[in-house]
Amino acid sequence: MIKIKVFTVNPFQENTYLVYDETKECIIIDCGCLSDYEKDSLKKFIAENNLEPKRLLNTHLHIDHALGNRFIYEEYELEPEAHQADEFLLDQMKLQADVFGICMKDEPMPLGNYLNEENKIFFGNSELEIFHVPGHSPGSLVFYARSEEVLFSGDVLFLGSIGRTDLPGGDYATLIRNIQQKLLVLPPETLVLPGHGCTTTIQREKEENPFL
Repeated sequence: MIKIKVFTVNPFQENTYLVYDETKECIIIDCGCLSDYEKDSLKKFIAENNLEPKRLLNTHLHIDHALGNRFIYEEYELEPEAHQADEFLLDQMKLQADVFGICMKDEPMPLGNYLNEENKIFFGNSELEIFHVPGHSPGSLVFYARSEEVLFSGDVLFLGSIGRTDLPGGDYATLIRNIQQKLLVLPPETLVLPGHGCTTTIQREKEENPFL
């Protein structure tokens, strides 16, 4: 049975997820930690719960979801993993940081591994499936814990909304099609944990999301 700790971080109020099970092995999804306080809070939770970080996953590589990647590498020697189609976004990250007034001293952390739909994420006694759901970004991924019916949706699907599609590589029709074909077919009670904002369920989004 997985347990989930969420840290809402950085000026974009991004949700960083720490996911672990009874073995104490854990994964980190979308580390957006920017301030020392945010980094220390994550480290403290890991230490106090005797967790062992095993993987650093990115649903996509927009700046707000990847600001903490170098911090995780320096602290736990974990290289970020994401879809190759989003790798070009790393080259734009420092420019984006300047636009938003974010001090980014180091170069973005390069990817250590590419993730694809045919892969699965294993940690402890748990596993996550991977869905490639482009449209918000070309390489947007969603991670699904089938046994617990929990979906980490990144910026693909939100409570009452969807990811914006006006950023480089975004496409509205592609996003809607992929959500309908890959996410809305999941069990209605599936809990959706998005990259920003509150949790929701597949059933609620099918019934109430005005974009779907």
